[in-house]
Amino acid sequence: MFNATPSAADLSVNSTAPSGPGTPPWYQFPVCAASPWAFIFYFGVKVLNLAVGTPCNALVIWQIASRKSDACTSDVFVFNLAVLDAFFCLMSPVDMLNRLLLDDRRVWFLQRFAYGLKDLAPLFLVCICLDRYVAVVHPMLFTGIRDNKIRIGASAAVWGLVLAYGLAKCILGVVSVSEVFGGVILFAFAVMVFCNVSVVWVLRRSVAGKEALHPVKKRALRTVLVVLAIVVSNYLPPVALMPFASYYTFVAFRCQISVAVFAIMDLSCSVEPLLFITKTDRAGGGCCGRRLSEKKHDVAV
Repeated sequence: MFNATPSAADLSVNSTAPSGPGTPPWYQFPVCAASPWAFIFYFGVKVLNLAVGTPCNALVIWQIASRKSDACTSDVFVFNLAVLDAFFCLMSPVDMLNRLLLDDRRVWFLQRFAYGLKDLAPLFLVCICLDRYVAVVHPMLFTGIRDNKIRIGASAAVWGLVLAYGLAKCILGVVSVSEVFGGVILFAFAVMVFCNVSVVWVLRRSVAGKEALHPVKKRALRTVLVVLAIVVSNYLPPVALMPFASYYTFVAFRCQISVAVFAIMDLSCSVEPLLFITKTDRAGGGCCGRRLSEKKHDVAV
């Protein structure tokens, strides 16, 4: 499935020596010098994550930590996702320095651990989508599981999986966890699409025959449509392209496709906090499960 689909960092981590005399280490392979555009895009994403993703994730963490009341039930998952993404963004200078100057094998182990954490970051997004799905599609069930202790427990379980995967990738190598990564991406993508499409369907059906959407439902619909677009743009490329890795030429796959695809996934570190910030109450957006409202069908997402 994803047997031969290491991320951009993994290409260097698997190497036991520099690319060759006179070859910049960020090309990974001498033949990639003729097709550097994917690597330029990769480094551009790194710079963007450092400049935009780091402060945005820090702002998300601060907003949630400082919120005294009226908190969203999904804030627990958003907070943990922001912490993970912030760490990955802060690894950008280390990644770039090691690729461009150091090429230190010991630093590659740290980078491999960081990429291991990022590989399973979609699990927190899955938790957010499931929380929103239950709130909108099964509101009666949602009223019985509003206790954040459940979400804290789920977050702890996800962190356990994330750390175990990261350590395995760091110590045992990329090949040892490639199947796990492929399975997680396919599972996360399928669940997130199902949850978001279900929410859109329920919100549309609930106002069938009416002249206009209720303002709360309109905000909810706009939010889930944006999230669905992010899910498709960030996670569809690896799902669609990686299973066909064996059909690509070495240069096309190692120098172009895999680097660009995983750079797009890394871009989620900046896109996700920006989306959250624009949908908070301070930006005029609704919050999932903040209240089921005074009427049963007015669910704020």
